[in-house]
Amino acid sequence: MFGAPHPVTASALVPLPRRPLDESGRVRRWYEGELGWPTVPGDPVRLAAGVRFDVLDVPTEAGHAALRRLEPGSPVAVRGDRMRLLVAAGSAEELPGLLEWLEWGSLALDLVAIGAGGSMEAPVPGGASGAGENVPLPGQRASQVPPGAAVAPVPDRAGPFTGRPCSPGRVGSQGAAVWLRPPEPGCEVEASLPTLSALGGGGKAPDLVRLVDTVATHCHRVRLRRACAPPPALRTQGQ
Repeated sequence: MFGAPHPVTASALVPLPRRPLDESGRVRRWYEGELGWPTVPGDPVRLAAGVRFDVLDVPTEAGHAALRRLEPGSPVAVRGDRMRLLVAAGSAEELPGLLEWLEWGSLALDLVAIGAGGSMEAPVPGGASGAGENVPLPGQRASQVPPGAAVAPVPDRAGPFTGRPCSPGRVGSQGAAVWLRPPEPGCEVEASLPTLSALGGGGKAPDLVRLVDTVATHCHRVRLRRACAPPPALRTQGQ
């Protein structure tokens, strides 16, 4: 009279997997909502340059030397062996002429300016807090790092919006960009960025000319050291 009951399959007992958290969406909303920084469509999230700021992309050694030329609130990011210094919007267009004026124009420097139409990888929101360790520059041992050198956080596994980086290890060691000096929500970033108009202006904004001269000097030192370094095979033989 009644048909056989339908068998209960294993799939009916297993709940459907939850949709993964939209981390890219959360990161994008943080930058656009908390900071008012425009982003570029796509994944991973990238920050649009030329609107709120431009970017100087330099070797970490040159970046460390330039930190003293920046205001404490001036954001600085690190990715691997590169440092990204945020500067005033429009600085990228001024850089070639500025290098010529400083007599660096004839040299090939490992210095990249990112301005209008460009972008940089969005570091994990948040920044360094708590204990840290000094980061050796190329060719240095940890014991050779001078006191007061830039501090690289040893992050824990806190969430991305808690004010601490997510990835364990040294700054940028996982290949993703992180903030060495993070931006502060609710603060206008422009007031802390190096600008060409600060030259002789007597204001609080850092001077782009001195920053670029410092970065160019250390980029040149890096270039000379690399040029004078023996090939890997010779270094191996000398051990």
